[in-house]
Amino acid sequence: MTGRIDGRPWREHLDFEEAPTLVRHLATAPAVVILYLTGMRPQEARTLRSGCCPDPGSTGPHLIRAHHYKNVRDIDGYHVSAGAERDVPWVAITPVVKAIRILERMVPEGELLFSATHHDVVSQRQHHGALRAASLDRRVEQLIGWINAEATAQGLPHQQVPDDPFGNIGLGRLRRTLAWHIARRPGGLVALAIQYGHMRTVLDGRTASGYGNRARRGFHGELDVETALAAADTAARLRDATAAGERISGPAARRALIAAAHLPRFEGALTTPKAAAKFLSRDGQVLFDNPEAFLICAFKRDMALCDPASNATAPNQFACQVGCGNAVRTDSHARAARTYADVLDRRAAHLPEPAGRRLRLSAIRFRSLADTHDVQSLDASEVVE
Repeated sequence: MTGRIDGRPWREHLDFEEAPTLVRHLATAPAVVILYLTGMRPQEARTLRSGCCPDPGSTGPHLIRAHHYKNVRDIDGYHVSAGAERDVPWVAITPVVKAIRILERMVPEGELLFSATHHDVVSQRQHHGALRAASLDRRVEQLIGWINAEATAQGLPHQQVPDDPFGNIGLGRLRRTLAWHIARRPGGLVALAIQYGHMRTVLDGRTASGYGNRARRGFHGELDVETALAAADTAARLRDATAAGERISGPAARRALIAAAHLPRFEGALTTPKAAAKFLSRDGQVLFDNPEAFLICAFKRDMALCDPASNATAPNQFACQVGCGNAVRTDSHARAARTYADVLDRRAAHLPEPAGRRLRLSAIRFRSLADTHDVQSLDASEVVE
């Protein structure tokens, strides 16, 4: 046994009767990783084949050559059930590559990674084709049950998967969850901030319009919906905060308050990619919360200092610049900036120079932002007037 948990072997031995169940879970875990960390549709992931992600050598990222099926039609306009290979492949980050390599060791060369014949190790019914979506959904729930039992047996109850108030974690939810994290975390802070920061830049700038799809639909649409919902939440919070007496500052304060006041017209209407894209296209009237910069961005392309693309509908939040004309701050942002400055000072006390000096300078900058807000802030009614 080479696998370890907290420095000790996770098993003293494997029971013969348990082996098929463990193999079943070993096939399910890569499915979750692939779907969650690429944004593929379940149908597309189920039909991946061994060899779909070749080693690129020393240059370039790993790319997944996959087939897509939605809206694939022949020259006569009929749907092609066999699908077609994507013009633009998926970019695979390290966890996804490892997941694919595990599956490639479980099936013959050129075979479906989720072949029903090779993954039905418990019943061995010799089914053909890929595992069905319903079957993989059940396997995900069984994997969660196994994880929870294993966490209890290992004395690690805090690593159990909590019950989901919205029901079973079906495969289709993973794609939407990825879009949620990218839209609501500056720079795409999921697990690999650099990877998702890059992904956000690509998707917002549309510099690779086929990323994840051959059209604006697909993952672009999923991201638009989540981005629009996040912006609507930001506007609602700003409206409630100013109504509760919080003061506001910043060059875009008036524009932000007007945008927040018009939000009720859009509530409940941002559930489709088309509606979300229309909402986001209102240049200068869409609000994006950036908690890492302690501000709200009332995004207007011509005024943005984060170097957005000419057709961008959202800011590059990870490249937020001091002095931008789109900035808006509330009392809550100022308090959060001071709290974070205190944290930086405490960290700096335990670091050698020059690292400690850099943190102290950052703390001074955040306190200065908060002080400026205190001096310049006004009530909402004064800003609108």
